[in-house]
Amino acid sequence: MSIKYDFVVIGAGIVGLATAREILSRKPGAKLLIVDKEKAPGRHQSTHNSGVLHAGLYYKPGSLKARLAVSGIRMMTDYCVNKQIPHEICGKVVVATDEAELERLRDLEQRGNANGLAGLRWLNGAGLREIEPHAAGIAALHVPQEGIVDYDAVCQALLADITSGGGAFVPNARVLALRERNSDWIIETTAGEFEASYLVNCAGLFCDRVARLAGVSEKIRIVPFRGEYFKLRSEASHLVNHLIYPVPDPKFPFLGVHFTRLIHGGIEAGPNAVLAMAREGYSKWKFSLTDMADAFLFSGVWNFLLKYPSMCCDELMRSFSRNLFTRSLQKLVPDVQEQDLETGGAGVRAQAMLPDGTLIQDFWMVQKPNALHVLNAPSPAATASLAIGRHIVDQIQNN
Repeated sequence: MSIKYDFVVIGAGIVGLATAREILSRKPGAKLLIVDKEKAPGRHQSTHNSGVLHAGLYYKPGSLKARLAVSGIRMMTDYCVNKQIPHEICGKVVVATDEAELERLRDLEQRGNANGLAGLRWLNGAGLREIEPHAAGIAALHVPQEGIVDYDAVCQALLADITSGGGAFVPNARVLALRERNSDWIIETTAGEFEASYLVNCAGLFCDRVARLAGVSEKIRIVPFRGEYFKLRSEASHLVNHLIYPVPDPKFPFLGVHFTRLIHGGIEAGPNAVLAMAREGYSKWKFSLTDMADAFLFSGVWNFLLKYPSMCCDELMRSFSRNLFTRSLQKLVPDVQEQDLETGGAGVRAQAMLPDGTLIQDFWMVQKPNALHVLNAPSPAATASLAIGRHIVDQIQNN
């Protein structure tokens, strides 16, 4: 006989795992199942990122991102300590390279203070070079609470918590159909059919499609943006001590190309943000006819391209030119040379977009009587995942 589950979580990324763990911690003995189309947890956004612990500097005060990032970094740090997961609170600097960026940097400082970040420190050019001797800039904001972590190890630890708490994980289970039967869900997957009383959609890059299978009609669409990285060759790694970020453009949720220390050694540089030709398009040449049709039949993509042609063109050119990528990095660290870069990895950001081309800046969740759909959870979702899981279960219980 098949098992009827109390909860089925679709997606074993870090948010899905954190949510499943939180459910079991509050409802011991609940029958819970996680299904994922991959053979292991956390194969996409959760581990295809720069491994940064974001403290909540950038996000609008009062927004879900701000609240959950600020609490989430504390929860994630405590979890890593408890589980002995490699992490380091190394701090970062956000660097203004010209007068035009100073006002935006001051705005970031105000946001950080409003969000409750501790120890923010304004640096002049000389102060910046005391901690980052090779960085260029007329001013910087030092954010001591930020750090780096091994998110793959976090995912493995979360899954171990879930299975030890009685939960189950079925890999290689791509969702084919969802249908309701007597207020329960029938979930058809490539690994079989499952029944559940409550459905949690944490499908990341495919969350909007899963929501549509469940009958949810939302105006947003997931649009994939690929972020490409380089690594600094070992002989150039001395040029970066901490995390070095530019002042971001507030119109976009992207933070600009930056330098990141990696938890297992080395320095990463990137990412850019270029429209991808597939939702899992980690390569420039990865193409999905289904994903491309889905994107270009959506008015939001065309409106976005019309609104921001210069940004889109610049990102595309930088994707194909190591020289242009290097020049962007040299704004922060002038001593970096093109020959110092070697090809790194890539990630794809699941970015929700409205039909008018607006990028959704905050986390976005849609709740139904017997389901909750997470429809926008890009960065800082990895940092905030434990807090997001807690928030999701709060919503389920309130409902």
